[in-house]
Amino acid sequence: MQGKELSERKPMTEVYIGIDVSKAWLDIHIHPSGDNLRFANDRVGVGELIREIAGLSVKLIVVEATGKSHRRVHRALDKAGHQVAVVNPYRSRKLADALGLLAKTDVIDARVLALFARHIDPRPTPPLAANIAEIKELVAARRAMVADMTALKNRLGSTEHRLPARQLRARLKTLEGQIKGLVTEIQRLIAADPGLARRAAILASVPGIGPIGVITLIAEMVELGTCSRTQIAALAGVAPMNWDSGLMRGRRIIKGGRAGVRTVLYMAALTAVRANLGLKAFYQRLIKNGKKPKVALTAVMRKLIILTNILIKEDRTWSPTPP
Repeated sequence: MQGKELSERKPMTEVYIGIDVSKAWLDIHIHPSGDNLRFANDRVGVGELIREIAGLSVKLIVVEATGKSHRRVHRALDKAGHQVAVVNPYRSRKLADALGLLAKTDVIDARVLALFARHIDPRPTPPLAANIAEIKELVAARRAMVADMTALKNRLGSTEHRLPARQLRARLKTLEGQIKGLVTEIQRLIAADPGLARRAAILASVPGIGPIGVITLIAEMVELGTCSRTQIAALAGVAPMNWDSGLMRGRRIIKGGRAGVRTVLYMAALTAVRANLGLKAFYQRLIKNGKKPKVALTAVMRKLIILTNILIKEDRTWSPTPP
């Protein structure tokens, strides 16, 4: 640990802490005192951090999302009773640019995160349950393998020589088996948890949402059933945003959200406009009123995520006639 002993400092109110996370270190900035600390990013270092800040009136701690490197400190701080928000590095970097902090170091990043906590006041982020974290990692692995398969298929399509073509087909066959193995393991983990199994049954009941959509929504939309319709649409990245300036009135756009979720919602919407009579009529009505197919399909995606949010909140499966 580097920095002054916190025991030498006077108690403060509304303390905000930013933690810049790397594989080896946790760089900490405390606002408004301006103190900087550093701890090892391991079990011992995290324990030292929690003991050091125990005497402070911490209102919020912001941690930068860094894959798996931030998970240990996130879980430990939450268990110690602290409010912790995990934020996208892109958002905190935007604040740094706005503040004129163009240089980038671990100390500067930690300070920006503390200021983000103070001025933006993001919602606390509960740590993922161990099984959800495991499912999320497996879903991400599957997505990466699917991208690899697409690249290999493109290469195969442009290959004329028999030898590389044979090798590419062998690699594709191996990847297919690995992807099936990942999906099997994900489904096993879901079936082993009664709550997740029930959630999967609800999601699978919605026409258009297939097995991959089910596991993706379970892994990446844990907020389903806890948010308002506006919040859940924004989290998924299918909420329309104004794009106006002065007298100009631009087209409404979608922005942000979770790319993996949008992908499965898009595929689900393509199926739903054929298999779900209500959504099919909704889609056709939008087209008849002059909406472009892409815009109409995005509206279907929004309806789907709002519908799943309602169903999980009410703990019921979909039916053609709502109760």
